[in-house]
Amino acid sequence: MWTTYHSVTTVDETLELLSRYGSRARLIAGGTDLMLELERHQRPGVDILIDVSRIAGLDAITLDEDDVIHLGPLVTHNHCVGSALIRERAAPLAEAAWEVGSPQIRNRGTVAGNLITASPANDTITPLMALDARLTLRSVRGERTVPLREFYTGVRRTVMQPDEMLVDIAFPALRADQKGVFLKLGLRRAQAISVVNAAVVLTMQGDRVQQAAITLGAVAPTIIHARKAEAYLRGRTLSPETTNTAADLAREAATPIDDVRASAAYRLETTRVLVFRALEILAGRREHSGVPEEPVLLQGADTSGEGRQLQAAVTHQATTPIKTRINGREYVFTSGHEKSLLHLLRDEAGLMGPKEGCGEGECGACTVYLDGAAVMSCLVPAPRAHGAEIVTVEGLAHAERLHPVQEAFVHDGAVQCGYCTPGFLMSAAKLLEEKPNPSRQDIQTALTGNLCRCTGYYKIVQAVEDAAHMQQEESVP
Repeated sequence: MWTTYHSVTTVDETLELLSRYGSRARLIAGGTDLMLELERHQRPGVDILIDVSRIAGLDAITLDEDDVIHLGPLVTHNHCVGSALIRERAAPLAEAAWEVGSPQIRNRGTVAGNLITASPANDTITPLMALDARLTLRSVRGERTVPLREFYTGVRRTVMQPDEMLVDIAFPALRADQKGVFLKLGLRRAQAISVVNAAVVLTMQGDRVQQAAITLGAVAPTIIHARKAEAYLRGRTLSPETTNTAADLAREAATPIDDVRASAAYRLETTRVLVFRALEILAGRREHSGVPEEPVLLQGADTSGEGRQLQAAVTHQATTPIKTRINGREYVFTSGHEKSLLHLLRDEAGLMGPKEGCGEGECGACTVYLDGAAVMSCLVPAPRAHGAEIVTVEGLAHAERLHPVQEAFVHDGAVQCGYCTPGFLMSAAKLLEEKPNPSRQDIQTALTGNLCRCTGYYKIVQAVEDAAHMQQEESVP
């Protein structure tokens, strides 16, 4: 899929490579979109990848002296979900990040990548537009700041130049007189692309709306503001009549199309419903769960990310060695650099535990741990393994004893055809590392990235509960 893969350690190295290669190169961090685009030949002419995921310090979420929140370009969706700052001062963004994919996808996919991919159905664009975000783009030619509302020129098109890197996402933190919410409709509860999504941010003066931002996704070529609805709300209280009229006006802003997920007519009505519900939530008349205080991340007990940094930049070509550590054993691969991590593990390392069920990050059968976090190995480039610590299902058992999750799966009959089982085991084991006493909701969330076509999930959930009890009993002196 690529001929050359650069793993860089600084932004300056990145910009120099972008300047040298131009449109032949693409940056890759999470790769959850780009890997699929390359596999489907949707990026003709791109044969060079520049991996920026090892650059130190770019995954920070900070609040500056002007009360502006900054997201580095390596901030993932799970970084946002796990950040108290984002949950408290940018709730719509946290809620949107929580709706993206599955825990494994959220551990790799970055907010910056979501913005740059520029699909009108991408979840994080909508709240960031409502929060009035601005993007800083840098190249060897200099640096410029672009308001997010001016970043998009059409479906999957932006003003970004081939030699530019997005280095900062900034937006004002919500004040005490502001509140916001994000809502999404998909065709299933997880791993779903938005049929419609909406973000609403209100500035209040007492019980009256002083300012309103209502943004809509998946109903136009780009994320749009419902301008008439915003103007209507100013100076009004959030009475049932007001929210209903504002929702009708928001519907008028949408110009959706028919596609495989929904008809245009359905999207129009859904736009009205989502905006109505969002305003009712902000008015305090409707319940909204939002993001849990202790969300499931599948990052284990240690979320520091230590060990993923490289000491120096590396360029991988046909026979450049990939040196990695898998299940506690050192490996050196001189072939397979052009593959996904899944196929490197299976074809080069001979580890048949991770399975390819979909090759698109949908089924979770290929779940492994990369530097401590659960990820979909089908969406990770093989060279990312260089210098990394990887665990597959073959590495779960210790001292010739099965992991408690494995024992519980056997005891409870949580296996039928078994094809999906390695992925379920990896997700469940990481959950118990992170939350030794998970609730049933925690278990269900942890398994949202894993599909099973046989068991109906009941025995699988029971096995995870039993494994948790088993671990707790063993920990009692």
